[in-house]
Amino acid sequence: MEYLSKKWAIMILLELYKNDQSWKRFSTIRKAMKEVTSKILSERLKELEVEGLVINKIDASAFPVKSEYKLTEMGIELVEVIKEIKVWALKWKIDNCVCKNQDCRVCIL
Repeated sequence: MEYLSKKWAIMILLELYKNDQSWKRFSTIRKAMKEVTSKILSERLKELEVEGLVINKIDASAFPVKSEYKLTEMGIELVEVIKEIKVWALKWKIDNCVCKNQDCRVCIL
């Protein structure tokens, strides 16, 4: 839980989960998460990779070097738990969530 409690960690997992869960470039994640700095995004991605929630693929065949990220099976399962917490919060009408969409592939929460 220590790495998940860090700011942006859960949001990064959800961003990687959105749409088709395909490989996403660092720059794509950064553009989608405008509020996070590049430094913090890089740090969190490295921490999530160390914990086995994210895998990193580096393509150094061209310049600039491309770094892409994807959720591992463990990361996908964790997002499913996060979605269950969202369902619980909506059931009990906890008002900290404006999204009523049950599928986090479409939104961030």
